[in-house]
Amino acid sequence: MSLAAFAALLADPTRAAFCTALLDGRAWTAGELARHAGVAPSTASEHLSRLIAGGLLAEERQGRHRYVRLATPEVATLIEDLTAFAGQGGRPTPHGLREATRQSAEARARTCYDHLAGRLGVAVADALLARGLLTDDAGLAVTGRGRAWLAAQAIELPERAGRRGGRPVVRSCLDWTERRSHLGGALGAALCRTALDRSWVERIGSGRALRVTPDGDRALRELLGVEL
Repeated sequence: MSLAAFAALLADPTRAAFCTALLDGRAWTAGELARHAGVAPSTASEHLSRLIAGGLLAEERQGRHRYVRLATPEVATLIEDLTAFAGQGGRPTPHGLREATRQSAEARARTCYDHLAGRLGVAVADALLARGLLTDDAGLAVTGRGRAWLAAQAIELPERAGRRGGRPVVRSCLDWTERRSHLGGALGAALCRTALDRSWVERIGSGRALRVTPDGDRALRELLGVEL
């Protein structure tokens, strides 16, 4: 596929809306995405077929339901980076109280595909660097002290992380609301999964926004010195 043809996949507002919605890391039905973008189911189906054929989305069928998700973590990174680049002139003006509330919640804490973003994600990244659990001397990397800390917290990284063909152990991901970096890669995903599994954060409604729980506030403060 040529660059122009690939760019055309995201040039349509409906297809772009589908991809940004799927940054919550979950699989959506075609009907849910149609309602989210405000288009007819037949229109949504046509757009989804193009995104699947172009390799941006993957499809799963369960009975008569058609579920789609972002094809790979790399696609999620691409969408988030493009969102950050497109938003360099500032966040869009919210239309109404509901949208303003959603934007405010997402700016505080949200998922970026399968890792933490917003002020929470940036604060966690800063804390890991400040405590020497990560180093940025020659690109982001987990230090020996960091691996010991992860083991002590029973936070496991996939065996293939960092190997050829596997996901990077950790990478920097530009946060589109904070204009600074949060953590992606296998480490970012492991931290997000841990925070959700241990109820340090919980989802707000059906979107990407997260709420830090009292247990999470205490854990983040005690483990990383993060004050939110």
